[in-house]
Amino acid sequence: MKKRATSLKDVASLAGVSVTTVSRLLNGSIELPSQTKARIQSAIDDLEYSPNPHARRLSRGRSDTIGLVVPDIANPFFATLVSAVEEEADRRGLALSLYATLNRPGREIAYLSALARNHVDGLLFVTNHPDDGELASLINQTGKVVVVDEDVPNAMVPKLFCDNEQGGYLAGRHLVENGHRRVLYVGGPQQMISTRRRYNGLERALKEASVHVGGLLRYEGEYTVEFGRAAGRRFLREGMPATAIFASSDEIAIGLIEVLREQGASIPREVSIIGFDDVGPLHLFAPSLTAIRQPVRAMGQRALALLIETNWEQPEDLLSEELLPVEIVVRNSVAPPSRT
Repeated sequence: MKKRATSLKDVASLAGVSVTTVSRLLNGSIELPSQTKARIQSAIDDLEYSPNPHARRLSRGRSDTIGLVVPDIANPFFATLVSAVEEEADRRGLALSLYATLNRPGREIAYLSALARNHVDGLLFVTNHPDDGELASLINQTGKVVVVDEDVPNAMVPKLFCDNEQGGYLAGRHLVENGHRRVLYVGGPQQMISTRRRYNGLERALKEASVHVGGLLRYEGEYTVEFGRAAGRRFLREGMPATAIFASSDEIAIGLIEVLREQGASIPREVSIIGFDDVGPLHLFAPSLTAIRQPVRAMGQRALALLIETNWEQPEDLLSEELLPVEIVVRNSVAPPSRT
């Protein structure tokens, strides 16, 4: 039969002290007379007791484990983010508990509720849909949470995003420099901060070039390949009403390109396209896709650092919003318009 592992209770019984006394001695929170310490150490040696490191961490009020909630680990953007957080956690000697929600509010709420009860030292939270207020309320109750990539309005915690508005501006300026005056923006729901800010940046660039407001069109949906396909079909059905498209995610751009190719629309001769994220192998497309690049790996690393460095006792630290810079990667999917 397998021998039962020696417990803290066994050590306490042999040393003639309480379990609490042994536990506090092992975690360094008590000073004992030398004779008592010697008896406990002797009992540990005789019983070959090996303290449980997880239990010892919990007795010190921490688990050395960070929770990470993401919508989808199959999406290259979120997979890259997870990888960066994992590497940073390993560098800092921390464990990572990963939870994939499939971008469903019910799963997000269930995971947040469970994590609030479990022993994790903090939580990085990523969503990809608008919130009706329930997520924000639960995040505020949970404690040490950093919201990453997409906003949860009214969540009173530190937030880390890329500079979405600057990304939209860089895309718009590049299209204007190539002579485009009729542009279609294909993005997520209006309630999402990434959608609004990317659109605002694009609009600012076009206004600087004196483009009439009617020259900027907009389709709203989800950050998915399926919505990209639907947007592509609508664009063709409406007679290609723009000479350039700004697709505000890699996934949307992929769906758009798939439909346009199927229907024989030439990129960039008939329509130019700019994407956003630049996480997938966009350089392998034909033509290679110009895109706004998010610093996804830097975002994962900085998110964990922000969780650790925040002074959670200072209210002003909990209202911070940090933006990471973006850049435009120019390839071959944008050219001057060949049609009026």
